[in-house]
Amino acid sequence: MSLTNCRFYEEKYPEIDSFVMVNVKQIAEMGAYVKLLEYDNIDGMILLSELSRRRIRSIQKLIRVGRNEVVVVLRVDKEKGYIDLSKRRVSPEDIVKCEERYNKSKMVHSIMRHVAEKTQHPIEDLYERIGWPLNKKYGHAVDAFKLSITNSEVWQDISFPNDVVADELKSYIGKRLTPQPTKVRADVEVTCFGYEGIDAVKTALRTAEARNTPDNQVKVKLVSPPLYVLTSTCLEKNVGIQTLEAAIVDIRKDIESAGGNCIVKMEPKAVTENDDAELQALMEKRERENAEVSGDESMSESDDAVPETM
Repeated sequence: MSLTNCRFYEEKYPEIDSFVMVNVKQIAEMGAYVKLLEYDNIDGMILLSELSRRRIRSIQKLIRVGRNEVVVVLRVDKEKGYIDLSKRRVSPEDIVKCEERYNKSKMVHSIMRHVAEKTQHPIEDLYERIGWPLNKKYGHAVDAFKLSITNSEVWQDISFPNDVVADELKSYIGKRLTPQPTKVRADVEVTCFGYEGIDAVKTALRTAEARNTPDNQVKVKLVSPPLYVLTSTCLEKNVGIQTLEAAIVDIRKDIESAGGNCIVKMEPKAVTENDDAELQALMEKRERENAEVSGDESMSESDDAVPETM
């Protein structure tokens, strides 16, 4: 048994009419030779007549060496090891479904391979004991892995080879599949030139934080008046966006009742570390500019005495 190589699924060969992911290895007169990525790179062939529904002027435009393709299985000769495939019978919807399944299976394989290398245990045995039983029970092992982070009952019927494998697998699943929080941000300008002025702005901005819960919080930062940044960090991006949209509605309602305005300079959106770094740089720049202005205000008595020019 190999330490790192193994098919993704229990069946050694794909079923006829199933969709599989292949990698193109060679183009010949008869068609394209490929490797079936989910079945431990066994060989397959896409015949020339199965490449396209249209008349083929150039094979190179249809298929290229090194590229991954979604194809459908036409024939499987298990004795000779021949697998005939078709690219022309695959619809865009079939491609989407196959790619989703392949990406999930690739994630499981990556986890299995890590555990096999780390514990020096053959990967096929890990699939036989863990991966394939979970595929049967949960539809796909990756869904079971994700569920196991919060529900240990997933492992009830699994017979781990030993405790070392069990501990390594559970630990690595936690690192790889625990959902990462998303940071959502919006930029707003809040002004009030009425009687309440800055107090009205402060009160309006506090309304953004009024809906805060332990799991979903809005924070307000001043860049420099009148520009403020609203942020929310949560597991689901859409929830964060909706939270900030509601906060902006509250701010606008409150500041307009005091005779002020709220203008959205950047709609709520998920931001990256680079966006955060740019914001930090902008805040530092504004801080330096404000400090310079403050320094200019300490004029001498003679400067103070200079009359304003009309």
